[in-house]
Amino acid sequence: MTNVNLGNKTPWPQGERELAQVRAFNRKLAWLPRFKIRNRLTPRLIQALLRVSQLGGAGKLRKQGLGAQGKRLASGAGVRIIRPKGPARGVVLDFHGGGWVIGNAQMNDNFNVAIVNACNVTVVSVDYRLAVSTPIEGLLEDCLSATRWLLSEDEFAGLPVVVVGESAGAHLAAATLLALQPSADLLQRISGALLYYGVYDLTGTPSVRNAPPETLVLDGPGMVEALRMLTPERTDEERRQPPLSPLYGDFSGLPPALLLAGELDPLRDDTLAIARRWQQAAPVEVYLLPASPHGFIHFPTAIAQGVLAYSRQWISARINAHTAAIRSDP
Repeated sequence: MTNVNLGNKTPWPQGERELAQVRAFNRKLAWLPRFKIRNRLTPRLIQALLRVSQLGGAGKLRKQGLGAQGKRLASGAGVRIIRPKGPARGVVLDFHGGGWVIGNAQMNDNFNVAIVNACNVTVVSVDYRLAVSTPIEGLLEDCLSATRWLLSEDEFAGLPVVVVGESAGAHLAAATLLALQPSADLLQRISGALLYYGVYDLTGTPSVRNAPPETLVLDGPGMVEALRMLTPERTDEERRQPPLSPLYGDFSGLPPALLLAGELDPLRDDTLAIARRWQQAAPVEVYLLPASPHGFIHFPTAIAQGVLAYSRQWISARINAHTAAIRSDP
């Protein structure tokens, strides 16, 4: 059974007041500079500021009765582990965003703590290398090795796993699932994939290629060039090869998915297109959020809070379904 609600009304916004709130916030976003990755200086500066802002993060977790364990794997990839206060019912494997050039596992602590508490799971966030100094193939290797480690680690044996990714992290999550297909025994441990506004075609879908200067958050006219910078030695035909461009992969064996993007996001076509292909292999829910730009789950709006609450409910449902299936298996 599939559930692809392409073109159907989303549960959000719940009323004109919520929609007006999003539009008012968009007017503020229009005054801010767009995120550009066409040079390497800006990402390095942003990364340095991010690390400064994260000082004291351990103390914030302790106030909530939680802690984070950093771990460097034999492959060189890193993970950040946040465990629940009691026994974990499952594991969430998180791939952070940041345009492949900024970010780290700690940047998602707020979202991940909410998942830990609401879903009673352990969250493992991947600290992959960044494209300012590493070819994108290196990032893919880090994500795949971290996933293989999690799925083989004794602590998580028998627990259902849900993959979560945002933006560039959604691209890495989808690519990792495709790369995991030769290991069917590991892939079947993954019971769901929750992906927010990912990049699934590194040559640029139509909405990316036609993104105008007034695009919010992202640098619309520079997006195709930025994607090409990730793979400077490749042709467009080579860039379309999966898992580099997950859109063109074979989705056989992949788990059910929840896919979300904003109506104003140049990456909306990526989400809609991959939903059509994914639904041929597994149940898919896809939502296009009205008047919402890229990154909308980070904004102080009722729509963002509603989406995040639904996402946590979906994670719990996937874990419950996996557990029920195991119990009913003779």
